[in-house]
Amino acid sequence: MLKTVAYWVTTGVVVFIMASGGVADLVRPQGVVEGMAHLGYPSYFVALLGFWKVLGSIALVVPRFPRLKEWAYAGIFFDLTGAAVSHAASHDAAWHIVATAGFAIVSLVSWALRPQSRRL
Repeated sequence: MLKTVAYWVTTGVVVFIMASGGVADLVRPQGVVEGMAHLGYPSYFVALLGFWKVLGSIALVVPRFPRLKEWAYAGIFFDLTGAAVSHAASHDAAWHIVATAGFAIVSLVSWALRPQSRRL
C-alpha cells in the first residue's frame, strides 16, 4: 500500500512538472523563450521539448504500454539532467540546478516504484 501511494505521488509530481512545462513550452511565452535562449538553445527547441514533455507525461499515466513508459522515463530523466547541466554551465543560481536535479531523482524514484503491470 505504501509503495503504491509513493509511486503515484512521485509519478504525479513528475507528470505535473513535465506536462505543465511542456504546455508552457508549446505556448511559448516570452519568459520561456528568453530562458531557453539564456541557456544557449535556439527558439525552435522550445516547441520540440514541449511536444515531447506532454507526450511523455501522457505515456506515464495511460494504462499498459510498458515499453513506451520506459522510453518516457528515459526522456524525462535526460531532459531534467540536461536542464541541470545547462543551468550549471550558464552559471545560474544554485536552486535552478538543485530543483532540476531533484526532479530527475523524483523521476527515478517513480520509475523504481512502478507496479509490475507497468514494467517490461
